[in-house]
Amino acid sequence: MPNDSPLDQFRNVLAGTARALAHEPEVELAFTADAPVQSGKHIKVPMPGRALAPEHVAEARGFADGFALRMRLHDSATHLKAAPKEAVARAVFDAVETARVEALGSRGYAGIADNLDRALEMKMRSDPISRARTRDEVPLSTAIQLLVRERLTGREAPADAAMGLALVRDWIEDKGGADLDALGLAIDDQAAFARLVGHLLEDLELTEGELIPDEADEGGGEDEGTDQQEDENGEEGERDSESGDGEIEARGEQSEGETEDGEDSEQEQGEFDDADGEPGDEGEEGMMPVRPNRPWSDLPPQFEYGAFTTAYDEVIAATELCDEEELERLRAYLDQQLVHLQGVVTKLANRLQRRLMAQQNRSWDFDQDEGLLDAARLARVVVNPMQSLSYKIEKDTEFKDTVVTLLIDNSGSMRGRPISIAAISADILARTLERVGVKTEILGFTTRAWKGGQSREKWLAEGRPPQPGRLNDVRHIVYKQADEPWRRAKKSLGLMMREGLLKENIDGEALLWAHHRLIARQEDRKILMVISDGAPVDDSTLSVNSGSYLERHLRQVIGWIEQRSPVGLVAIGIGHDVTRYYSRAVTIMDVEQLAGTMIEQLASLFDLET
Repeated sequence: MPNDSPLDQFRNVLAGTARALAHEPEVELAFTADAPVQSGKHIKVPMPGRALAPEHVAEARGFADGFALRMRLHDSATHLKAAPKEAVARAVFDAVETARVEALGSRGYAGIADNLDRALEMKMRSDPISRARTRDEVPLSTAIQLLVRERLTGREAPADAAMGLALVRDWIEDKGGADLDALGLAIDDQAAFARLVGHLLEDLELTEGELIPDEADEGGGEDEGTDQQEDENGEEGERDSESGDGEIEARGEQSEGETEDGEDSEQEQGEFDDADGEPGDEGEEGMMPVRPNRPWSDLPPQFEYGAFTTAYDEVIAATELCDEEELERLRAYLDQQLVHLQGVVTKLANRLQRRLMAQQNRSWDFDQDEGLLDAARLARVVVNPMQSLSYKIEKDTEFKDTVVTLLIDNSGSMRGRPISIAAISADILARTLERVGVKTEILGFTTRAWKGGQSREKWLAEGRPPQPGRLNDVRHIVYKQADEPWRRAKKSLGLMMREGLLKENIDGEALLWAHHRLIARQEDRKILMVISDGAPVDDSTLSVNSGSYLERHLRQVIGWIEQRSPVGLVAIGIGHDVTRYYSRAVTIMDVEQLAGTMIEQLASLFDLET
């Protein structure tokens, strides 16, 4: 269009290039000030600025090329079938696949290769590898991605990552150098490439002898599963890292394998076997997790979750994390960023309000001798003064006194649009529920620091004792208390927009904390809604415990709440499947679906007899 600005013209050209690279005519491209992301055929790349500075243009091109190449050269089903279950291993697996796609797609195209280099440099500036000073601080997913990229393209790692990569290069080369060399032979075959990556993960001791597709006998695993279970084993419903980055924040997903054998010892052993990486009951994609109907006291005693220290943990009000002026500024920023969603979300909120009000309809007993004067029957007294006045008495309603807790994941992977929409959705939902007399509490969870904080420093000072358990300082944030009116807590929700607040996430402890607050309430009906985008991830804890340590605890907590607690538990996963954890859950792929999904899930819970 001749009247388009240079920025619009650049976007159109970029979108056309992406369609050509992806071999997909329906690709849509937009600019964003948040993290670059791909969702289906929709691509969002960094806004280059109206001046179209060359370095910013190259970064936008790099992300667009990377996403387009992934659409063309990456098969999600193959990827999911071969993906490991452990969190760290899954992050490495995803990152190496990104390196394969970009190396294959840029072969023979110097311009694409240069664009991808610029995008990688931008990612490395914010990656933990650029700040690493010890080997323990280096995210393996990033380091191995860079080494694979070197093998496949011959290009060195960006300068920002060079120092961190040097800390682990010798260790990785010593254990997996031969595996890295072999990857180039299978770059054109994703399934074969995935099998080689599986060998690499085993040699690096990130997995514990998982079966690699095509190497297992037809029919499945052989350890614990019966023939029937083996036939039912299918693809895990795990998320595919559409964004293509290899950061350690990538969520490791894990299927659940629990048995219901008659003897206690076999029951206890079967509870968490698959969580440790054993082949077996993965469950078909889309199936609900199988949870034995056993009380909390019967859960396996051999898995005991604990924290190395709780001295540095905190439960803190949002108003204590920044001053009043900053809260006002952050709230204004939140309102401005999502002003175009207010109308849609408010309509949904009004629908929920009407639905709840229908359950609270007032009913009356008429023609009573005392009570409130029935104005509708005054006309007959005017016509015939001999008629007596009529009164009415309101009947008791059966609508249960209710409290709702929203527990929002405040981890780094929620940064940008997901946390913005989570905040505004919680805000409008709280306002709506307040209108109909339902109290709402809004909580958030993250950690106080990256890489362990003071807990890890204490552990190092004490000589690194083995099996320390959780090794980070948790931060639980109270944005709005249940008894606090919405108008008083409104500004607190803006805190989620604060730069640097969102770090790592330890979901199991946060879920227990929110549940204990809720269970202490006096209301008849209690509902806990969790909004998250994947599995618990904390680099410090996972580096010194098994890769499934946090995830196993989360499953244990969820099982207890769902089986034993009167609290109604529902989860909403943003971009990642959470149905493998929660029996009542829904996954959304676009964060703009969050508000509507929250309202529908909440309304369905109100419809249940609890």
